[in-house]
Amino acid sequence: MKIMKNNNKKSLSSACILVIGNEILSGRTEDKNINFIAKRCDNIGVSVNEVRIIPDDKETIKNTVLECYKKFDYIFTTGGIGPTHDDITTECIASAFNLDVEINPEALRRLKNHYKKLNVELNDARTKMARIPIGAKLIDNPVSSAPGFIVENIYVLPGVPKILQAMFHNLEDEIKGITNIVSKNIIVYSPEGEIADFLENIQNEFVDVSIGSYPYFRPPDVGTNIVLRSIDKNLINESAIAICRKLKENKILFEE
Repeated sequence: MKIMKNNNKKSLSSACILVIGNEILSGRTEDKNINFIAKRCDNIGVSVNEVRIIPDDKETIKNTVLECYKKFDYIFTTGGIGPTHDDITTECIASAFNLDVEINPEALRRLKNHYKKLNVELNDARTKMARIPIGAKLIDNPVSSAPGFIVENIYVLPGVPKILQAMFHNLEDEIKGITNIVSKNIIVYSPEGEIADFLENIQNEFVDVSIGSYPYFRPPDVGTNIVLRSIDKNLINESAIAICRKLKENKILFEE
């Protein structure tokens, strides 16, 4: 059962990305999944509020999952569901929710078909990828057949970017966000330091508008791109008017 902890229909659903893997923490492998998941969530109106990178450690995975489960509407884990000895995410998720793990018949069928087409043996290591917590919902894998799965509001995905991306596209109908997010850009021909004080005051006034300040450097010019985002078009317009008023008062050039 998917648990939605945000009862305000006008609020964005929240998400956390848990990147699991010693190879990421050691720098041996560069993560390419955070950016993809964050962008896809943003497109469907889900706000990624936190990202954590944690090791292949049973207690750390279990405790982190349980903590985030209570805090966010969606948790996306990446890594640790492959065929090797250090792929322990499945068992940790199951342990967190007191679930048994079994060879899932449907997952096994998909793996058998996949490796048969490749004329490759489905050995014990590869069969491990069919081990799924009892009661979990499978996430289709159109690339290599080994499925991810969903337990409660935990979406368990592989670490290989190509495979994760293909699987995530199949998930987007499952994820309930707000698609009518409104955004507005204001380009300011002045560095951030010139506008920071009044921009903070305006953000405090318009708490339901996300006001981002992003510096740019185009030698010899230095400026700031202000991005306003909200689900309320009227608030976007009102906050934009307030910002433009302050820019004019301070004789700072800008364009909308």
